[in-house]
Amino acid sequence: MPTTIYEVSEIELIDGTIIEISPLKIKYLRQFMDKFDILKKSNNDEESLGILAECARIAMKQFYPLIKTIDDVEDNIDLPTIYKIIEYCAGIKMNQPGNSKNSNPQPKMSQEQEDNSWKNLDLVKLESEIFTLGIWKNFDELESSLCMSELMTILESIRELDYNEKKFLAAMQGVDLDEASGKSKEEVDPWEAMKARVASNGATSDPNDIISYQGQRAAKAGFGIGMGLDYEVI
Repeated sequence: MPTTIYEVSEIELIDGTIIEISPLKIKYLRQFMDKFDILKKSNNDEESLGILAECARIAMKQFYPLIKTIDDVEDNIDLPTIYKIIEYCAGIKMNQPGNSKNSNPQPKMSQEQEDNSWKNLDLVKLESEIFTLGIWKNFDELESSLCMSELMTILESIRELDYNEKKFLAAMQGVDLDEASGKSKEEVDPWEAMKARVASNGATSDPNDIISYQGQRAAKAGFGIGMGLDYEVI
């Protein structure tokens, strides 16, 4: 089944120009959130809308650099489109003016989202984990290349590979790492179980079982049965 890392949408400028938008690269998201955080301190609609317009201007650095100033934003982007930009580019839904007695536009955010806000995110630590891949020359290049969804997807993949390696090494010592960590056999990924059955010619459906590490599974792990490692069925 095809999957996507993030949603992409389109906006239409006042002159009819169509622009594709998606989550901001981290470089621009930093600037966006620095400005957006001021919104909570705004006192009225005019001040709040000015902050949102500035956020839209920052987003346009990535998607449409011809919009350079607040005047450019006001001349080319209407208010509903600004809200759409904020939602798709930063994942923030807004309470739009007029929807409540307090018409000052503010983000729709639960207490849990507040607790897990941008300010509390240890972004340097997260970036450091994937920087060791050696793909980027520096952190600026990394932040210019990835949005948060891409960063988290890469992190998840790295951590999964690391965990699978640890599982294999533990299995060689007779330890079921999933069981040791409180993960039941029912929670084992069905896809991994199927691959284990195929690799072991039906002998096991446990991806931690040493006899499942044959052929491509062994090659992927870096070693295994048929690669200097043997076993005996008792």
